[in-house]
Amino acid sequence: MFFELIATLVAGIAAAGIVFVINRSLKGRLPRWLMPVAAGFAMLAATISNEYGWFPRQTDNMPPEFVIAESVEATAFYRPWTYLFPFVERFVAVDTATINRHPAVPERRIAEIFLYSRWSPVKSLGVLADCEALRRAPITEAVQMNDDGSVEGVKWSTVPATDPILKTICEAS
Repeated sequence: MFFELIATLVAGIAAAGIVFVINRSLKGRLPRWLMPVAAGFAMLAATISNEYGWFPRQTDNMPPEFVIAESVEATAFYRPWTYLFPFVERFVAVDTATINRHPAVPERRIAEIFLYSRWSPVKSLGVLADCEALRRAPITEAVQMNDDGSVEGVKWSTVPATDPILKTICEAS
């Protein structure tokens, strides 16, 4: 966030500097308001570029085993252009390399998911998915996995068959 703020300020200063140089070469013929307006537009353009560039930058840096299960687009009244072109504010990626299943209970899978959110550090979470019963649960300290494939202390959430996280985990393995 700090670097994006610095980049925005540098864009504004650069635009103001360009207008200043052009105005000097034209011997002061440009209106006085042009320099702050150019700086403002450059700062706005830099901010918009950072917002729309965040998701591609994140996905380009992910390992190939990561599959994006779900993305959430954002709109805001103070960013009116987002109603025409929403940008991705957060997304969930499933690490398909970590998907495991127990031979005694093949319809259940364990995977690690990563929660990406703009302005927040990446969080990881273990997930237990039951592909047959259409439910999933976070793996917490209360969850105990037994040798026979049964689990205890799980708080299941029933999800529809179209749930992107469950669907990604079940189809990946």
